[in-house]
Amino acid sequence: MPSFRIKQVNQVILEVLNQVFREECDFPDAALVTILGVETSADLLYSKIVISVFPLMKSKDVLDYLNRNIYNLQQALNKKLNMRPVPKMKFELNQTEEKAARVEELLRQIKKTKSRKKK
Repeated sequence: MPSFRIKQVNQVILEVLNQVFREECDFPDAALVTILGVETSADLLYSKIVISVFPLMKSKDVLDYLNRNIYNLQQALNKKLNMRPVPKMKFELNQTEEKAARVEELLRQIKKTKSRKKK
């Protein structure tokens, strides 16, 4: 379980990155990007930024954009945070929606299969 300080760092990084995303990022094809959470390592060297993208088909484009511009995003974070070291960012897509859609599809297929067997 993260310490109180790590939780505070996670919250501050989330707020600052939300501001940076709003002010400085021009996401491809008007995709809606939401930061769902930040997970910072105990040594404060790395932060995993979990994002959600709508529509889902734009996820790869947005992740590519973020990874291409990670240096500029890291610099913006460095300027706005008054701490050292500032954790290095790594972006990760939230897979929850995709997994939920896959489970729903599998359940529909099972239901179809059962209805065919009854006939």
